[in-house]
Amino acid sequence: MFPSSILFPILNYFYSGKIEINLENAIQILIFSSKYLIDDLIEFCSHFIKKNFKFDTIVDILKLSDSMNINQLLNYSYKFISKNFDKFIKTSLILELEENHLNSILSNHDIQINEFKLFQSIIKWGKHKLNINQKKSIQKLEKEEKEKLQDQISNIIQKIRFIDFSKQELKDTLKQELIPNQISQQLIQFQKIQNENEKDEDEKELKKFIEKKEKENSNLFIFKPRFRFESTITQKKEHIKKLKKWINDDEFFYKMKLRYSAKRDGFDCKKWHSKCDNKGKTLIIIKATSDNYRNSNNGSIIDPNAFIFSLRNDITKRKPKKFPIKKRQEKYAIYYDPKNGPSFGDDIYFKYGLSSGDSNFGISYKLPDGIQSETDESYGYFIRYYDEDTGMNDWNTEEIETYFI
Repeated sequence: MFPSSILFPILNYFYSGKIEINLENAIQILIFSSKYLIDDLIEFCSHFIKKNFKFDTIVDILKLSDSMNINQLLNYSYKFISKNFDKFIKTSLILELEENHLNSILSNHDIQINEFKLFQSIIKWGKHKLNINQKKSIQKLEKEEKEKLQDQISNIIQKIRFIDFSKQELKDTLKQELIPNQISQQLIQFQKIQNENEKDEDEKELKKFIEKKEKENSNLFIFKPRFRFESTITQKKEHIKKLKKWINDDEFFYKMKLRYSAKRDGFDCKKWHSKCDNKGKTLIIIKATSDNYRNSNNGSIIDPNAFIFSLRNDITKRKPKKFPIKKRQEKYAIYYDPKNGPSFGDDIYFKYGLSSGDSNFGISYKLPDGIQSETDESYGYFIRYYDEDTGMNDWNTEEIETYFI
């Protein structure tokens, strides 16, 4: 039976074609419309709910739209949760999801989330479904409780991208003995590859390992990273992991988007400033013709958290390294010049717009051990060469990418 507060507006709709909908009656009117196949009203209610729903009602809307086969609203619910998943898992809402709904959400490759935090949330979800005290650690679970929890999360666990775990996170996860044996064995093999190969070779070995497992028809969904770094400059896992570690801000790292690309948007200094000025925390990656990569964490002119770094140098074969701003040099971290591109102290700066730049490494940012400022090594650290006779240590810009939320 439906209350009069629902029936009267619907009767009025039948006679006048008009209806008063609010947050209190929208769900009930939608249920009535779905039961009696009133298509126009279903569409109207769905549109109203999408525009006016509250965050804490999204799971109820998801369940309702699924049970009544309202695909438009169901797809919207999935899309909304996926887009806001980092916020969603910080609430108790994730505990209310049914397994099939959680499975569908985690199958989305575009979810931007820390995979280890996601794994911890799934354990909480499993405990909630089994009425296990959340404060009870995995180590203190009874054998029967642990077996039930393992069974409860066994299907969901296969949606976790364990490849994005750090070595310590992977080690801690295996110790808990919660994941299915088949996946555990693959992770142990993967961990062995991680430990034996610290450089670029680990990607080659991992590729061989994955190809072998695929031939064996093993489930390797867990080995395909969810997060897709948009850069055309570098897709090396080593570089991306270094960026994530150096930035040390998951919310920024997973939400940042490529907002400016010189190859896409043009080497136009005014356009760069119009798109990228005053956007808060910013990641900038530059590729010079000498195949060096540089970056800075950008904000206001005074920035105690700014840093530059080198990801790759084909000439010196240096490993990726981060260089923070020097103490008492914070006010020189960023130099704003509307006629040129971004400038990081006098250490890395553009001139003549965005097409070329220069380097005087060590003025505002910390030099690596063993290198002195104003020497051939410091001048040429980020570029192919330094000509002592002419003082030339310029680069030509091949690409510049700018990221922010």
